[in-house]
Amino acid sequence: MDKYERLSDIIKLSTELNTVQDLDMLLEKILFNARTFTNADAGSIQIKDGDELVFSHVQTESLQRKLPPGQKLIYTTFKTKIDKSSLSGYAAVTGEILNIPDAYAIPEGVPYRFNPTNDGKSGYKTTSVLTVPLVNNRGEVLGVMQMINATGKNGAVKPFDPEDELYVLHFASSASMILQRAQMTRALILRMIGMAELRDPKETGSHVNRVAAYSTEIYEKWAITKKVPREEIDKNRDVLRMAAMLHDVGKVAISDVILKKPAKFTDEEFAIMKTHTYQGARLFMNKQSEFDEISSQVALTHHENWDGTGYPGRVNVDTGEPVEADSAGRPMPLKGEEIPLYGRIVAVADVFDALSSQRVYKESWKEEDVLKEMKIMSGKKFDPELVDVFFDSLDIIRSISSRYPDRG
Repeated sequence: MDKYERLSDIIKLSTELNTVQDLDMLLEKILFNARTFTNADAGSIQIKDGDELVFSHVQTESLQRKLPPGQKLIYTTFKTKIDKSSLSGYAAVTGEILNIPDAYAIPEGVPYRFNPTNDGKSGYKTTSVLTVPLVNNRGEVLGVMQMINATGKNGAVKPFDPEDELYVLHFASSASMILQRAQMTRALILRMIGMAELRDPKETGSHVNRVAAYSTEIYEKWAITKKVPREEIDKNRDVLRMAAMLHDVGKVAISDVILKKPAKFTDEEFAIMKTHTYQGARLFMNKQSEFDEISSQVALTHHENWDGTGYPGRVNVDTGEPVEADSAGRPMPLKGEEIPLYGRIVAVADVFDALSSQRVYKESWKEEDVLKEMKIMSGKKFDPELVDVFFDSLDIIRSISSRYPDRG
């Protein structure tokens, strides 16, 4: 590939990335395409959080190929201090690119060193490393992108070419601007969540991030079994993740007397609480995009039950009145596949997280008890097919839980 073809690919890739809205989806795509562009076997994106870098996304192609189709590598989220002692820290502090031919043969006289701890744990051998700071248009470092083990045509590991630095720097500049935009989008959503959190302490940023991440993993696994095209899966994951974060945003319309009540609701209070479903859907009534459509759908239906015992049933979102009523005048329930797929998925993710999390009114359940309850509710509260997908995804769901811990 000549330099004009490579530049053309960078421009095309930047355009494609601009269509992605969710931050995590964006980081996955940036990392995958950066690895492809540099023929790197592995890589990570590390996002600045205060004086630390958080390894938010990690990929290793050679290890991934050893897994069954559809299964993902599980990585433990970890952090590193931003200082000059590590390769990533040095790039973040100085804003310089580091191109290391052999991580185990770094010459004396430089402040940084390679930490072999993760190699020892994983059995992976890091050799060539290209570390690039992600810098926004104000010169602020947003994080670091690190490519590991460039591979030649014969599959052997080789150093990253000096010419690669120029192309990757150009790519990182575009990625940084898009990353900044995605962070702003995520921040706006979290501000909306913050409004709900002021009203309902259960609705925390960590909770909604976990529910959203669980939901996208469940959807992806389900979609792969249904042979949904990869492009459609990625597009749907992007929208679902943001919509799932807003599943309970309608609680801003519920009285504090009810939201913060420490005791069990009366029938009248519970009836009011149930209105948060269509109150949330109402926020997206003026639909301008697929995001509005899916957000409305999730807010409205994530408390519907597979066996038809959920709520709110068939209601007019604008008025809350039944569109179809039973003999007692109550909204006719939705059940089974009448419940939209995304509502059924978020129901599984939301209940799992609620049972697993400590709240002011309850202790967290032991995992074995949570999983037992999820199985019991299969075919009752939950779509049994999605419960099976949930259990098939349990390892990645556990890793997501550690990525978004509750803040004390």
